Amino acid sequence: MTDLEPQTLPTADEALDWVSRTCDGGLDRARTLVADFKQAPPAAALDVLHAWNDIHVALGDAAGIAGVYSEADPSGDVRDAAEKAMQRLDAFSTELGMDREVFAVLDAVDESGLDGTARRFLERTLRDFRRSGVDQDDATRARLTELAELELKASQEHSKNIREGVRSITVPPEALAGMPQDWLDAHPAGDDGLVTVTTDYPDSIPLITFCSDASTRMSMTLERLNVAWPANDAVLQRILELRAEHAGLLGYDTWADYDAEVKMIGNASAIGEFIDKITDAAADSAQRDKAVLLQRFQQDVPEATDISSADLTYYSELVRKEQYAVDAQLVRTYFTFEKVRQGLLDVTGRLFGIGFEPVDVVTWHEDVAAYDVVRDGDRIGRIYLDLHPRDGKYKHAAQFDLRGGVRGRQLPEGVLMCNFGRGLMEHDEVVTLFHEFGHLIHHVLGGDQEWITFAGVATEWDFVEAPSQMLEEWAWDADVLATFATDEHGETIPAGLVAKMRRADDFGKGFQARTQMFYAALSLNIHLRRYDDLTAVVRDLQARYSVFPYVPDTHFHCAFGHLDGYSSGYYTYMWSLVIAKDMFSAFSADDLFDAEVAGRYRDTVLVPGGSKDAADLVADFLGRPYTFDAYAAWLAE
Repeated sequence: MTDLEPQTLPTADEALDWVSRTCDGGLDRARTLVADFKQAPPAAALDVLHAWNDIHVALGDAAGIAGVYSEADPSGDVRDAAEKAMQRLDAFSTELGMDREVFAVLDAVDESGLDGTARRFLERTLRDFRRSGVDQDDATRARLTELAELELKASQEHSKNIREGVRSITVPPEALAGMPQDWLDAHPAGDDGLVTVTTDYPDSIPLITFCSDASTRMSMTLERLNVAWPANDAVLQRILELRAEHAGLLGYDTWADYDAEVKMIGNASAIGEFIDKITDAAADSAQRDKAVLLQRFQQDVPEATDISSADLTYYSELVRKEQYAVDAQLVRTYFTFEKVRQGLLDVTGRLFGIGFEPVDVVTWHEDVAAYDVVRDGDRIGRIYLDLHPRDGKYKHAAQFDLRGGVRGRQLPEGVLMCNFGRGLMEHDEVVTLFHEFGHLIHHVLGGDQEWITFAGVATEWDFVEAPSQMLEEWAWDADVLATFATDEHGETIPAGLVAKMRRADDFGKGFQARTQMFYAALSLNIHLRRYDDLTAVVRDLQARYSVFPYVPDTHFHCAFGHLDGYSSGYYTYMWSLVIAKDMFSAFSADDLFDAEVAGRYRDTVLVPGGSKDAADLVADFLGRPYTFDAYAAWLAE
């Protein structure tokens, strides 16, 4: 073990004071460091960069705490305090990004004696200053400062409306025909004889997958597609207006151009081209599989001429069961939550040459499990798994940085927030867990960096999903699943069933790609110009890109949280998938634990963090630039 210790978290009684005190302490430290930096800047170039790095460590540590506790703490008071702390931190960061005195010190650094990584750190720093508006006039800089504060508050409001906007339906037990028995056992009828089902994932996903009552599925679909409506319609319009003004003040045509500048893709027009490329590539597969789906739907509804999202998941499951001999209710009997969680740790530990040691420490909730991550006998980080839903908690699945890693100074700490049930899991949920855990692994393995801005998942935003998407492949391999997927009798999931599951999963990949391009097109287009009616935009773009019709009286954009965090960049999921498929081609299907390939991937792609361009990381691993070929071949299968 190293001498570096993870931070100590507060008890529930201490949390409110601790969050504010710790975040403000980090902010005060940053202010002091900035004042010293301007008053007596170091003489040596490397010392200047280390002083600047210290400022970002202080801010990053405070922001990590504010980010996690605002989304995860059970207390609304603590969440609100964390949000307010984030506002103070963000305001200072905005001010710092336009501080001409600080910029002058950094701009005067002679980079000739710096190594490649330090030079990259300096170049990225100067670029970020210019993107913040440091070279604008006083009035513009003042407005940019105001905009940044307004954007953050609107973003927090958007997230809060989704997090706290859980909806539900109430139905008689007979309206839940087809549901798995363990799900029914967990949803008993109330005193009025009715069952309440919420839009939270463990409730709603099984319902739209298995419930044979069409009216129940439609009721749930309407609620799911109307979460945070109408509140987030106005909030989103405000966010879009603020972003447009922000980009315009910095000289960009649109927010999408501003946002894309620092990504692999480069500019907004290239995003549109990529969306259309995927749309065209998926066209034949999408229509072929939709025809199969519609034909099955028409067996039950002869007069049907189309099928909507209210019936899509249910009939996709029927097709997989009837035509591919895959019964998801049987499949889920092999995936008990506790076994899956341990299996995930065992699989990733073996793959990446690391271990996970449980630690008994105080966290923000009793559900949270903490582990030290160990490599070659040394602790290299700590992870927290917060995997079950509760009121007020983040509603989707994501990894959060609690602390960035700095070589010789502090260990990386990361948090995985998901919303899984406590019993049997759908295989799709297993895949999701592998995916999100991939971000956590990346954060820890990439956390041994000299410069905090390169620590962990610090690559271009349109690459960060690729390692996680590639890790999903291990959740589809029969030999891998055999290590943890067993039923209540201890029987291992049959390899033949896994093969059928894979073939069944390939059903619909074309229309799923088209749906993803609908989401990407929505993300892009609303950032290109102003629209008075966002619901109309959803309806029009769905007709153009998806092969499934809009569900009347729904407002998908209000619950689409990625429009906040990813802004105009939702395309990044598919862009990353193209790269993930190419990277996975380096592994042999006969041995996904090949030590040489896995070790090379770990050390060339994950361990470097953001210290290189993503394209170079991939080329270092593959021995060549990435291509579209592997993805195109998979899509055409």
